[in-house]
Amino acid sequence: MVAVSPSRLVRDPRVRFLAVGAFNTGFAYVVYAALVLPGAPYLLALLVAHVASVLVAFVLYRRLVFGVRGRVLGDLWRFWSVYLGALALNVALLPLLVEGAGLSPLLAQGLLAGLSAASSWLGHSRFSFRRPPAAPEAHR
Repeated sequence: MVAVSPSRLVRDPRVRFLAVGAFNTGFAYVVYAALVLPGAPYLLALLVAHVASVLVAFVLYRRLVFGVRGRVLGDLWRFWSVYLGALALNVALLPLLVEGAGLSPLLAQGLLAGLSAASSWLGHSRFSFRRPPAAPEAHR
């Protein structure tokens, strides 16, 4: 078995992506739970948690994972669009689990929390923070 140094792991953008994603999934769930437990409607809590977590994730992915600069609003729009599909699916499935299956809103959202993880790497690396390839230098 080959040993991998911790510094090598930290330099790997996939590892940083997973770490930021795990943190942000937990953050979104805490925001959701903090709203649902006192009695906020679960779909309203979902939307508030979504907005908060997308903004936090955008800053963390942009700086810690992809290390891009410039085009903040364009990147933010592209970033958010990757999550809109997952949000739509979550909004559709959450009531089915809560109302239809009788699960508590916390359990149902816990089951749905990792919904977008696999597709978000492709979406963010190839769309949200994509930069055109550097132009080759002209021969002098």
